Parts: sequence; C-alpha cells; structure tokens
Amino acid sequence: MIRTVLWFAYFWLFQLASTPFLLAHFLLGLLGRRRAQAALLERVTRAWARQMIAAAGGRVEVAGLENLPRAGGVLLVANHQGAFDIPLLIGYLPGIKGFVSKKENFRLPIVSSWMRRLGCIVIDRGDLRQSAGAIARGIDALRAGRTLVIFPEGTRSKSGALGRFKEGSFKLATRSGAAVVPLTVDGSWRLLEGNRGRIGPGFVRLSVHPPLAADEGRDKAALAERVQGIVASALSPDGDGRK
Repeated sequence: MIRTVLWFAYFWLFQLASTPFLLAHFLLGLLGRRRAQAALLERVTRAWARQMIAAAGGRVEVAGLENLPRAGGVLLVANHQGAFDIPLLIGYLPGIKGFVSKKENFRLPIVSSWMRRLGCIVIDRGDLRQSAGAIARGIDALRAGRTLVIFPEGTRSKSGALGRFKEGSFKLATRSGAAVVPLTVDGSWRLLEGNRGRIGPGFVRLSVHPPLAADEGRDKAALAERVQGIVASALSPDGDGRK
C-alpha cells in the first residue's frame, strides 16, 4: 500500500513539474523549430514513462528493436495487459508515438495535454460518428509518416491471457497502407492488476516482431487473426514475462 500511495504522489508531482516543458514545447512550435520541439517531446515523455515504471518496481527487457521501421507510417499492434502498457511503450521504444485511446484517458489534467502533443487519437466508443472521424484522423497521421499504437483487444485483459483481436481496429492498416508491427507485452499486468489493485514490482518483456509489408494482408479479418497469432507466440506460459 505504501508503494501505491507514494507512486501516485510521485505521478502528480511529476505532472506539475512538467508544466514548464509544455510551455517550452509550445514556444518552440511558434518559432518553427520543429526538430527541437520533437526532441523535447520525446525526451520529457520518455523520462516520465521510465520514472513511472521504476517507481512501480518494474524491470523491463526489450527484444527486437531492430524490427522497428525507421521511416514511413507505422502501426504498432499490441496486446493490452494492464494500465502500465502505455508508459512501457513510451519509455522503452524509441521515437514519438501516439495511441488510439478511449476518451476517459483525456480527462486527466496535464496528462491530456501531453497525450495531444504525442498525437494520440481519442475514441468515443459510444459515438459512431466521432469514432469514424477518429479513424480518419488516424489514417491521415499514418499516411503522413507517423507512428500510432492500437490495442485491438479493446480493453485491458488484466491478466496474462490474450483476448480476441477485433478486426475493426485494423481499418487503420488496411486503409492507410502503413506497415504493421506486431508487439507483445508480457507481464505488465503483474505491476497492478495482478497485485490486487496495488502497485508492485514485476518483470516485463516487450517483444517487437518483424513488420508486415504495407501491401501484405489487407483483409481486416485475416490480418487480425495473423497478428494475434504472432503476438501470442511471444507470451510466457505463466504470464510473468519470462520464457
């Protein structure tokens, strides 16, 4: 319990401390210094994410970073085990990446400002028109060469089990022509969900798989099934991140 209380206190202190960097990011944009602006964004968000994982007692191992494309639109497709998945991907995978995320995540003050700067796409699952517009914005972002992350299970599994990948999530891939990179998150649920709702230490392994070519598997159902199989192949038997 003490670790949980301290973690949340540290979380909000870090958010408050990051506000000057939000202003700096804004000013760099006004001055047209796009490279400096992007570098600041990546540096601050990466530092935040790693600090949050360290404060939780997480130990992280990453395999397959060489599989990440260096250019072009990239759609990272990952399983979703727990609340720590987003900081894990921000902190331990290089580059700026936006997430397709439910609207509730955009209600957190300060955090929501950083999410918008990362290029996150808000989805309101109760509003079909808004969801369609969000998908269109995501397609435009991928065509512009950006990186997005989706969790096609649609919700956290809160365990080492893998839910079915919903084929609708793959519209971003089939309509944008972006490279699809399967990504396995293994063990993150033990940092919170597997610890009776309390934050605790654990080992997490991130496995980045080789990308599927932009013209490969454009059928949503077939693509969802194939990517799910690839993601499942790197899950540990006990769901603890250890093979």
